[in-house]
Amino acid sequence: MSNASWWTRAQAALPGGVNSPVRAFKSVPGDPVFFRRARGARFEDEDGRDYIDYCQSWGPMILGHADPGVQAAIEEAAAEGCSFGAPSRREVRLAEALLERLEVFERVRFVSSGTEAVMSAIRLARGFTGRDKIAKFAGCYHGHADHLLVEAGSGLATFGTPSSGGVPADFSRHTAVLPLADPEALEAFFAAHGDELACLIIEPVPANAGLLVQTPEYLQLCRDLTAKHGALLIFDEVITGFRVARGGARELFGITPDLATYGKIIGGGMPVGAYASSAEIMKHISPDGPVYQAGTLSGNPVAMAAGLATLEKIGRDGFYEDLERKTAKLATGLRAASAAAGVTASVVQLGSLFWTVFQDPAPVAVEQVDGDMSRYGALHRGLLERGVYLAPSGWEVGFVSSAHDDGDVEKTLSAVAEVLADF
Repeated sequence: MSNASWWTRAQAALPGGVNSPVRAFKSVPGDPVFFRRARGARFEDEDGRDYIDYCQSWGPMILGHADPGVQAAIEEAAAEGCSFGAPSRREVRLAEALLERLEVFERVRFVSSGTEAVMSAIRLARGFTGRDKIAKFAGCYHGHADHLLVEAGSGLATFGTPSSGGVPADFSRHTAVLPLADPEALEAFFAAHGDELACLIIEPVPANAGLLVQTPEYLQLCRDLTAKHGALLIFDEVITGFRVARGGARELFGITPDLATYGKIIGGGMPVGAYASSAEIMKHISPDGPVYQAGTLSGNPVAMAAGLATLEKIGRDGFYEDLERKTAKLATGLRAASAAAGVTASVVQLGSLFWTVFQDPAPVAVEQVDGDMSRYGALHRGLLERGVYLAPSGWEVGFVSSAHDDGDVEKTLSAVAEVLADF
């Protein structure tokens, strides 16, 4: 069956035809592409067309799709049983491997998604501190739990209001939403509410509303203010964990939070999440403490096997250096292509993450992002027609995997030059 046929059937069976909103191509021209297989850096769709993939399942496929070592580990684990709902050796081995690489944490708890990891970490922060209020930043996405689907109120003294239907106002009244990259606003908020706050949560590299790179000084201010007021600092590293460095953004910036959440890469493409902290904080989690969290699929043996195989491969010498080299080559080429076409654009790159936005200078807060994404839509459609797949939204970032080679980068840049020539 063709892409078009599957799209017709999907719309009759699924809300909006999809199981996650961005897949519906509402932010870019055309209809969604249905994929039948993926290997390495490439997708094949239901029409038999081949694409270089820079979405990489939104980040977890750091080794590319269907890496042979990861596939073998999945097959071995699945042959022994897909789910136990009981302890298994693989969850212990992956926990040990994570803690060895993270260095600063002493305990980790596995869950089934990034949303669940963040939800559990915030509950733990509330249970540990005995406080209810939390704070997040505009432009940082932490999953779809009710108390995190919040937009800013009318001022710093006002906590948030729901940003989604179906979320009661009472669920969001304890959540404040602060502007990114605004140290004065952050200090003013803590002066007013710091002693009431259970935690401040931030993506240390915000990557869900563009790639909004923050300064180390700003992240250190978050660390200093939370410590001063007895609140916990949570780094949401669901995207950046093991993507930007061996130890994630914590290692990259040299700043240690009280809690961190992980996902994506630690499951090697399988559904997984985790949160980690000190033994002192984690002893408040059940069964040792009063903060409840449970899950039948937590520590799923197949996901643990995939994650362990991935960590072993990305731990080899030179892995991150080569990944960053290829991404830098792509980003440099994108900038050159934009300049040659006379198109105003910024290409932001950090490690193997990149983002193209048609404005200059590059924004560092969501309020600074040009809301007109029509040019990204034109880029997306033009590249799709030339066999290059980007995320179907200009607000999303791109990912380079170790499976991408210089030939993929060069083909991509050639396609970009053709598309931009028509802008």
